[in-house]
Amino acid sequence: MLSEAKDASELMVDLGYAALFFGDANMAEEVQELEERLNGLVHEMREVCVLAARSPHDAEQMSSVLHVVAAIERMGNAAVGVSRIVTHRLGIPAALVADLAQAEEVSHRVRVREESGLAGRSLAAVELPVNLGMRVMAIRRGKEWIIDPDGDELLLPDDVLIVRGPAAGIGELRVLAGAPEWRPPTVEEDPAITDLDRAVDVLVEMKNVSEVAVGLAYSALLLNDQSLAAEVNHLEDRLDEMRERLEVWVLRAAAERVDPSPLRGLLHLGAAAEELGDSAQQMVWLVERGEEMHPVLAIALGDSDEVIARVPVGPGSALDGRTLRRRAELELETGYYLLAIRRAGRYLYRPRGAVRLEAGDELIAIGPEEGYARLAELGGYRLLEDDATGEIELQPAGEHAAHG
Repeated sequence: MLSEAKDASELMVDLGYAALFFGDANMAEEVQELEERLNGLVHEMREVCVLAARSPHDAEQMSSVLHVVAAIERMGNAAVGVSRIVTHRLGIPAALVADLAQAEEVSHRVRVREESGLAGRSLAAVELPVNLGMRVMAIRRGKEWIIDPDGDELLLPDDVLIVRGPAAGIGELRVLAGAPEWRPPTVEEDPAITDLDRAVDVLVEMKNVSEVAVGLAYSALLLNDQSLAAEVNHLEDRLDEMRERLEVWVLRAAAERVDPSPLRGLLHLGAAAEELGDSAQQMVWLVERGEEMHPVLAIALGDSDEVIARVPVGPGSALDGRTLRRRAELELETGYYLLAIRRAGRYLYRPRGAVRLEAGDELIAIGPEEGYARLAELGGYRLLEDDATGEIELQPAGEHAAHG
């Protein structure tokens, strides 16, 4: 239930933002349907935790589960907050829609038609990630949701696929599904809100930072990593500061408008992004306090044998100048999945496609310990381990050559 709740809350966030980018009320309603499912899971998990606690030690461990459950519920509530900007027509400037809809990855929904090239085939057979760069995050089949489906899942007529990937793949995906041609909604630019450019920039950054915070929070919790928890707290502080700046710019712009009510969506979206950051911070509190984790957390959130690696990209290394269109090769070669790139003090979370690695970037990745040395080598470093303390140090490969 915990694993399913985590997947559902992440799907809700993606769908909420997608509904906003594409002005899609149906997507927004999907978020609210998932909220009902998430609320049911949260209620059941709380019942199980209460029944399972038969001693003070049990209660202490179960409190960590309840803490994570509450944080996941909070994430879902933030996603619903984003979707309500669409369903309640709170208003969003065209500049923001344009900036967000041009993101490298977008979420989309499409219904599989009976005579289409997808109907009756398994996800593994259609190879959407390979052919289109699109990943199926969930399938809605009638009133049933299949979240994070595996490759054996057969696609049936009238299935609604929730996918994520490059916007360029949407057209071909809809052809495969037998769906009519789709074009993102166009919104005429309103010259009266051009003073909101700074507010829009801040809000786009808030979205990116909140996604980084959530991704790193799960990693900090899974690996019990206090340094990652500190990164999450740093990002949450940034979100607080950005929301204050956002409010100032929106209020200044509103003073110049006869009717400022269409700007409510900006403040609403800023509050939702900050709420995501707060939920991430709530998760890492357990790590900061050194609380004992219930084993179910490790089972639900992933393989605890994996480690977090932070590897800089050295000048002239194999990764310097390499685009992430070859990301699959990197994952295959090292076993590491790239969570984020830290560049000039900013994070690029879930980087894909055309992103080009640069000297000075720091990669934050998760994978098996045995692949750490190879990842470091690709970045231009040698992995050195202190036999006495077990501490790991990265030494630039050039320094070793010079000393040799």
